[in-house]
Amino acid sequence: MASENPKSRLAVLTLAAVGIVYGDIGTSPLYAMKEVFSAQHGLTLSHSNLLGVVSLIVWSLIVVVSLKYVTLVLRADNHGEGGIMALLSLTLTSVGPLSRWHFPLLVTGMFGAALFFGDGVITPAISVLSAMEGLEVATPTFKPYVVPLTLVLLTGLYMLQKNGTAGIGKWFGPIMLVWFTTLAGMGIVNIIDAPEILAALNPLHALYFLNDNRWVAFVALGAIVLTLTGAEALYADMGHFGRKPVRMAWFFITFPALALNYLGQGGLLLRNPEAVSNPFFQQLGDWSIYPLIVLSTVATIIASQATISGTYSMVKQAIALGFLPRMKIIQTSSKEIGQIYIPLVNWLQWSVVALAVLAFDSSSNLAAAYGIAVTGTMIATTMLSFFVLRYDWKYNLVLCIGATGFFFVIDLAFLSANALKILHGGWFPLLLGGIMFVVMMTWKRGRELVRANLQKHAIPLEDFLASLFTDPPIRVPGLAIFMRGPGDGVPHAMLHNLSHNKVLHERVVFLTVYQHDVPWVPFSERIQINDLGHNCYQLDMHYGFKNTADIPKALELSKEYGFDFNMMETSFFIARQTVIATPGSGMALWRERLFVGMSRNARDAADYYRIPANRVIELGTQVEI
Repeated sequence: MASENPKSRLAVLTLAAVGIVYGDIGTSPLYAMKEVFSAQHGLTLSHSNLLGVVSLIVWSLIVVVSLKYVTLVLRADNHGEGGIMALLSLTLTSVGPLSRWHFPLLVTGMFGAALFFGDGVITPAISVLSAMEGLEVATPTFKPYVVPLTLVLLTGLYMLQKNGTAGIGKWFGPIMLVWFTTLAGMGIVNIIDAPEILAALNPLHALYFLNDNRWVAFVALGAIVLTLTGAEALYADMGHFGRKPVRMAWFFITFPALALNYLGQGGLLLRNPEAVSNPFFQQLGDWSIYPLIVLSTVATIIASQATISGTYSMVKQAIALGFLPRMKIIQTSSKEIGQIYIPLVNWLQWSVVALAVLAFDSSSNLAAAYGIAVTGTMIATTMLSFFVLRYDWKYNLVLCIGATGFFFVIDLAFLSANALKILHGGWFPLLLGGIMFVVMMTWKRGRELVRANLQKHAIPLEDFLASLFTDPPIRVPGLAIFMRGPGDGVPHAMLHNLSHNKVLHERVVFLTVYQHDVPWVPFSERIQINDLGHNCYQLDMHYGFKNTADIPKALELSKEYGFDFNMMETSFFIARQTVIATPGSGMALWRERLFVGMSRNARDAADYYRIPANRVIELGTQVEI
């Protein structure tokens, strides 16, 4: 039995990975082939072009997904975690803060992350919209109802987020397994009817297609990249399942099903070129349209759910790493720490998704916007991977350039092809990404300015305590905990308390929270206590960007160090900073005002760190930037 248990767990994780990780890329067959032969690309539907396109799709899946992401990038884990934020942290740690590459890599990673947010908006919109467009294939009568039905489904999905996915999440894997089985089955049926499509497995057809069509083929790359959407998600979700289940789900389930279906759609178009208007829903004939609409709708909702959950995870990491202000984060599962709900993010994303559906009106229009978000993040991942290979893994420079340079050229070709669509929808994810980039960089820079201002006027803690206890104040019963930033001097809250109340608690703790560029800090390394004398202590708490910062729970660990803690006898003193924007050498005044606005609306520290409100005393302080 002991030997069967690991295998059973691997099978469960692999099935779960099929449901969560591959929903996005798994729903690409709904719209990808239709977009490649869209009239706006000017690509003629001929026998040679069809073989070339299908060959290019299959080999793009092999090279970009199988080789780049599944084989190479999945190795670049940050203590088991993946995703561009984890990769950015790993990269910056590898090169070091003093490296000339530090800031350019920070900008690259942040812009890639910002585009990932754009991807998170477009995925639900294009996926559900493309599923609903199957109704048009059944009968044109349904055409006016496609957009309203899409909005209803998406609104319902976002309304359910506050309840979490613990109850229904267990069905995601089996449902998506049915989906991929259906994809493979439809593909096989059409391959049997047109076996000559199997010639597309020869990569020479892809090369002939690129050589014979040149400019038109280059333009078509902008649509072929739609078959790769979701590749970044498999890296981002690695931490939930582990590297092996993600790889097994790809090689044994997802890739075979996708390859068979794209080959099958190619075989269908060889026999019936008129089906190019929407080849996915015409693979099995009229009888299958409504069942396929139902199944594809469920599959696209699952794909959208994975994207929404991924956005929450990304936001939580960005907050922990200091790129976004604190927000209200609700844990929706008592068992799965990764299942969270962020109300502000949820409804902001819903409003932008709804706007995208209304503004673009069809999956074809959204497809133009989709490629920029996908390829922008892909190229950022490739660039960061080079520095991990070189500076963290210490590989030979020639090998690093060869390994990542090959993928960089491919990513650049896809990005360049999609750049042609900037005026036709590509501006949308760039706008979203640009806004997120400015917000994140402004928050990071603003916090640096605040910290610099506080440190400039800081009073060294050790010197202050030495002078304080030459003529000690009155000590009162209880424990006082003063929040203190890394590198700060005497907390302002303590100075105000002594100035106004003239007393000091019998036990005083200066609490500093450190956020590290690693996903997890184990409980054994969570706290450190230093005795400063006179019943005063410095308590350091350490968290990774995936940890939930819960100060009361961490304080319970202090008992192991002989430090007794009773919440009912404890008062937390927190200095609430009022930031004031002033013209000068900080940031541009509009950025300072943006930072001030975010600072005022940020979740307060006590709430974020889960400190009971009735144990908190807030004292105000002004900081100019």
